[in-house]
Amino acid sequence: MPVMSNVREPAGWPPALETRLTRLLRIRYPIIQAGMVWTAGSKLAVAVSGAGGLGVLGAGSMNPDLLREQVNKVRAGTTAPFAVNVPLSRADAVELLRAAVETEVNIFITSAGPPAVHTGWLKERGCVVLHVVASVKHARKAVEAGCDAVVAEGYEAGGHNGLDELTTLTLVPQVREAVEVPIVAAGGIADGRGIAAALALGADGVQVGTRFAATIESSAHQAYKEAVVSATDTGTLLALRGLVPTRMLKTAFALQAAEAERRGASRQELETLFGEKRERKGIFEGNLEEGALEAGQGAGLVREILPAGEVVRLMMNQYYSVKRSMP
Repeated sequence: MPVMSNVREPAGWPPALETRLTRLLRIRYPIIQAGMVWTAGSKLAVAVSGAGGLGVLGAGSMNPDLLREQVNKVRAGTTAPFAVNVPLSRADAVELLRAAVETEVNIFITSAGPPAVHTGWLKERGCVVLHVVASVKHARKAVEAGCDAVVAEGYEAGGHNGLDELTTLTLVPQVREAVEVPIVAAGGIADGRGIAAALALGADGVQVGTRFAATIESSAHQAYKEAVVSATDTGTLLALRGLVPTRMLKTAFALQAAEAERRGASRQELETLFGEKRERKGIFEGNLEEGALEAGQGAGLVREILPAGEVVRLMMNQYYSVKRSMP
């Protein structure tokens, strides 16, 4: 299958980079924009897909009707391939998957749940399915369930993480040795150097979250985007391990969650502390004190808020520059 050219090549645009992932998804560059809650709406998906990557709608903060509306907006904005991310832990995961299939979405990225439950149903309808994993064991299970590719996500990533806290550097090559399907590296990747490193580890592409969260088209609040830009190398922490390990910017809430964990708070206490709207409050509403500002360690590499298409262009230009400079 030839690589689809999703973007014209004006001066300054890097050449296409063909990998097993770009052939599978029919995209120009092996860059997937993560389906982040309260961040990954239609504007961001259109911008990334239009620039040659794979834009993704984050259904984790949508209901089925809103998802249908967002899918239609993406289609109105670009003819390029795009995907929908559905956390399988959602109580309405089936309804979200059905809503996307009914609107003829044919690329899915599933996460936070067993892929065997829904992958067969999606494959029967002609869909390409990628599943996010945090260990070799889960990568194998995803392949056994019929997934076309796996996203190997290290604990550098923002948001919810695996219990074993494996880094991207160690996880990706071990997954590469364990499965034959295309592998997408995720966690801590925010520029072209990360792409070069991921491909060297055996990945066929990358998934990028935090860098795209701090773009003009991101639906996150401006205060959240500025907080990401202001973050340093030590600007995040991993907390709530007794509930679900979550990487966040070091805000007042994040420090409160970490302290509760240190003193041995029960799961029930952590559930009460986190509540149901901490992510929305922090990411979408911009409450920097009480909200959970989920972001990865790559935040320390984000220097400014840019258009998402420009991020794709800069990442690929840097990738080629790094490749040329390596001995």
